[in-house]
Amino acid sequence: MDPFEVRMQFLNLLRRLNATQQSIQKVVAFAVKNFKPCGEDLWDCIVEECQKGSINSRINILYCLDSLCEMSLLVKSHSNTTAHPSGNNQYLDFVARDIGKIVENVVPPGREGLPNLVSTRQILESWKAKRTIDPEVIDQILALLSTRKQQRNDKEKEKDKDPSRKRSAHLPRHEIFKRIEEDRERHKRLRERRWVQPISYNVPASQQLLTFMPFTERGDGEFELSIDVEFDNEWEATSDWNEDDEEACAEENALCFA
Repeated sequence: MDPFEVRMQFLNLLRRLNATQQSIQKVVAFAVKNFKPCGEDLWDCIVEECQKGSINSRINILYCLDSLCEMSLLVKSHSNTTAHPSGNNQYLDFVARDIGKIVENVVPPGREGLPNLVSTRQILESWKAKRTIDPEVIDQILALLSTRKQQRNDKEKEKDKDPSRKRSAHLPRHEIFKRIEEDRERHKRLRERRWVQPISYNVPASQQLLTFMPFTERGDGEFELSIDVEFDNEWEATSDWNEDDEEACAEENALCFA
């Protein structure tokens, strides 16, 4: 196929995209297959649809990007194990470059973007935990979404004080029911993947003992081991030492030496 035909077919797939895995995998497979000749052009299609599509279709595209990033990592790990590694990040570089713009379109300011706010935060936090995108970049976007939510709450309070101001129009009834069904499908998929720990795409096939694993740092990017990622996640979720911990230790000692 020539580039124009590839673009038209991809746009058609994007416009028919929904929350089902079958629909998402069709888009992902087509994008990965045609990355080498038309990757940048296909990425432009994704950004354009995020700008022009409905609020429901935009969140579908973001979930599709989640699967696309996962597939890009798999393709990259496969290329690294071959005799001629390409070092190609597939669509990961595009996502890292334009993630701010995409989130801005998926969660637009005002009441319109509220339905996508929670789902967008879940995906971003998942990318942060798995180091799909630089955690510092994700933190900046999450902070922006938090301030936007606070601004929205302030505006709602102003509207309550001034009943004469018109409220934004709600979604049509059929769009609401469609969104409910798609959210159910997306959350089911999210629960299935939540327990999966990040994996390393650079650890040799012959696994070493944990004691002799080389230490890495957060700035090592793709060379950061899954053990380090898991430790960081647990460390950030652990509270500081406090009186409750001292009481728990005292109870354990009492039971041990009773």
